[in-house]
Amino acid sequence: MSSTHASSRLSGFLFLLTTAVGWAINWPAMKMLLREWPPLFSRGVAGCAAALLLFLLAWLRGESIRVPGKWLPRLLLAACTNVLAWMGLSTMSMVWLPVNEAALLVYTMPLWSMLFAWPMLSRRPSVGGFCALALGLAGVVVLLGGHGISVDADRLVGIVCALLAAVLFAFGTVANREPIPMGPLALVAWQVVIGCVPMVLYGLAVEHPRFAALHADGWAVMVYMALVPMCVCYIAWFETLRRLPAEVASIGMLLVPVLGIVAAALSIGEPLGLRTALAMVLTLSGVALALRQKR
Repeated sequence: MSSTHASSRLSGFLFLLTTAVGWAINWPAMKMLLREWPPLFSRGVAGCAAALLLFLLAWLRGESIRVPGKWLPRLLLAACTNVLAWMGLSTMSMVWLPVNEAALLVYTMPLWSMLFAWPMLSRRPSVGGFCALALGLAGVVVLLGGHGISVDADRLVGIVCALLAAVLFAFGTVANREPIPMGPLALVAWQVVIGCVPMVLYGLAVEHPRFAALHADGWAVMVYMALVPMCVCYIAWFETLRRLPAEVASIGMLLVPVLGIVAAALSIGEPLGLRTALAMVLTLSGVALALRQKR
């Protein structure tokens, strides 16, 4: 019995590591893709391709892809916060910000979830919760303070996009706290397609992508985005949740910004200095503490 439990936990940690690495590499990969294609169109196309694969996998696993009518408004809200806002705004932030700043700002979402839970669920943050907020904000100040007090307009747009992605995802987490009764892959597939189709339409109408501008490395990134972060990683994430407590899995996801920042330094030469390291320690310590408050 104990041997089976230990084996399950070990496989859970392996699935967790797979998820974290796959999502982390997506940050510098997306930054590379932005050199050739505009942000929303890129993310939207990859998402729509991933949604088709997820629908196929859901069907193969015997999941129903029918959406219960009474849950449609909740599904639309989840798609807007979890995909359209989260994926769209986080991708746009990287047009103006390096990966290290965008990733850390986006992964402050548990701090905002804790604050939203106060008025929406009447859950007043504990002393530890306020300490978590202070640590997280201190990390953000250290991260953004390296450029001095003045912030140019373009960089400000990137900061706003990253923080909006975090805040809207956090709002969706609290508002959608009651699970939608659907299979996990079918649920993700519907959220991704609902959230990504508007990105594709906006990209065609406003961003005007040049299809000839996408070279071999760009196509490789597109294939990676569709297959790994949005398919393999989601499957690994669900397997993680089957084997590990949700709190352990959530805190383990703090590996994503850390590995993403390191991957960006190694693959595209982004700076990884003492200020960035200190900002990571402060921000992610605050986020970890906030996650423990939500137990």
